[in-house]
Amino acid sequence: MEKSILALMYLPFDPNTDKPCFQNTVHVHENIPKGFVLYYTNQCPFTAKYVPLLENMAKARNAVFQSVHIQTREEAQNAPTPFTTFSLFYDGQLVTHEILSEKKFEKILVSKES
Repeated sequence: MEKSILALMYLPFDPNTDKPCFQNTVHVHENIPKGFVLYYTNQCPFTAKYVPLLENMAKARNAVFQSVHIQTREEAQNAPTPFTTFSLFYDGQLVTHEILSEKKFEKILVSKES
């Protein structure tokens, strides 16, 4: 298992309070299927536009692509990423949490084909 580079920065108002932390699911990506897996929410209105476009682009290139629409608080809390608005994984590795345009996703598709 690879070591996580995620760090949660915080400024406590009370020094005796519990430290915030990520759930263990954020650090363990071994359960993410192979290929592209996109976790997203409706937090940003652009996901409604771009998720179907990316799905169609992957399908046109016969790339394995699965989108996971996070709809509940529990799903978000148990997601494999703290960036639940948009997180794209490839073979279990985080690629980006940036909402991708078609042009940017095309570059990623091409890079993974080689």
